[in-house]
Amino acid sequence: MADDDRKRRDAGSGTAVIAKTKPQTKRPSLYRVLLLNDDYTPMEFVVHVLERFFNKDREAATRIMLHVHHNGIGECGIFTYEVAETKVTQVMDFARKHHHPLQCVMEKK
Repeated sequence: MADDDRKRRDAGSGTAVIAKTKPQTKRPSLYRVLLLNDDYTPMEFVVHVLERFFNKDREAATRIMLHVHHNGIGECGIFTYEVAETKVTQVMDFARKHHHPLQCVMEKK
């Protein structure tokens, strides 16, 4: 009986290598959301947009608004594609609803 048990154990103990593969995930591409300056949208409206859609406090929103005003363009934040696209759409819809020509765009970082 001992020989039979040993044969069964040896027969089932073939060598096999099980390799655990770690999935290769890469970070998603990031996009900058930018506001463009125009001569018609009130500064206070731009500050409100930055507070409402980008969660900026009054001081940060004012600083970004002034940067846009003086340089023609300013960064509101950096997001994944879907989030950036949603923010751009929200800002553009909100500006149109309030009859302002404010432009918001996104670009790959």
